[in-house]
Amino acid sequence: MASIAVRNLLYDKVRLTVTLTGIIFAVVLVAVQTGLFLGFTTTTNVIDNSRADFWVTSRNVDYIEAGVPFPEKELYHALPVPGVAEAQKYIVRFGILKKPDGANANCEIVGFDPERPFGGPWNVVEGDVRSLTLPDTVMIDRFYMKKLGVTHLGQTVEIRNIRARVVGFTEGIRTFTTSPLIFTSYKNAQNYSALDSNRTMYLLVKAAPGVDLVRLRASLQAAMDNVDVLPTGEFSRRTNFYWMFGTGAGLAVIVAAMLGLIVGIVVVAQTIYAATVDHIREFGTLKAMGATNGYIYRIILNQAVVSAIAGYAVAIVIASALEYSSRGGGANIVLPASVRVALFGLTLFMCVSAAMVSINKVTKIDPALVFKG
Repeated sequence: MASIAVRNLLYDKVRLTVTLTGIIFAVVLVAVQTGLFLGFTTTTNVIDNSRADFWVTSRNVDYIEAGVPFPEKELYHALPVPGVAEAQKYIVRFGILKKPDGANANCEIVGFDPERPFGGPWNVVEGDVRSLTLPDTVMIDRFYMKKLGVTHLGQTVEIRNIRARVVGFTEGIRTFTTSPLIFTSYKNAQNYSALDSNRTMYLLVKAAPGVDLVRLRASLQAAMDNVDVLPTGEFSRRTNFYWMFGTGAGLAVIVAAMLGLIVGIVVVAQTIYAATVDHIREFGTLKAMGATNGYIYRIILNQAVVSAIAGYAVAIVIASALEYSSRGGGANIVLPASVRVALFGLTLFMCVSAAMVSINKVTKIDPALVFKG
């Protein structure tokens, strides 16, 4: 049965090429759009890697870049709350960096306490986070070195006309806004972002081991005025939701993926249907010889499965190459193993669904067709 299906596919190599092209196009498009969708996780990198239990924000902050300064005295309201192990002031704010050649580049300044174990950079590959306790020192990601005009450790740039010496590099910290993250001490960040000394953008709170986080959140909220106390996961989801759906970017990615799937189903259905019609007499012969409809259905479905496997194999290689190349580009494509498995299932679904269109035609075959001229 499988050999019949393969021979049917190989009988017309042009049609087979069209079928595989349709599958490959659809799978690559869906893979890339799905990868871009998952790449939106870069919007919450700072939140997810903060190692804090709660983020204290001004009221109704939809995403991390939209923070509004509030009085830093709220820190001293949070620290005495039973169950709070640590709390620190935190800054995330856009700034302008002046490169050595005099050109400007947008950046995102992240200010934290380098002597605390949370809120700072991760994946540090060169330098020491504790070096950020020194005045006018910063840490950036290697990915953005060229964009920021940085060529080596110890190089000096300017942020708001204040010297910023690069004392360390991270690896793989990307941002959805394309504005590189500049990690520095809280004091340096205040200077770089022109934030008033008596105000802060956020508070990061770490709970003591074994504390009921729901109760602690309620206690923190009661102890402070005009702020929101958000669990890290909730603030992450809120930020992700804003960038995915509040801006329309995520919806565009989903629509493009659905269009790719629809195009693939249409192309594959058309070619498999045409192949079925071309072999209608052969199917009639099989029925005249006693083959059941179920046997013929299985041949058609086998054609679809073989096409799916061949098309997927080529498509996933192309998608993997695009994922790899995205590491050096602006867009971030993420294709974990679970997505690859799901894409294979989706490819099978697409091809089998397309084959179902042809099955209706075979159902109506008259075995006497083989004896007609």
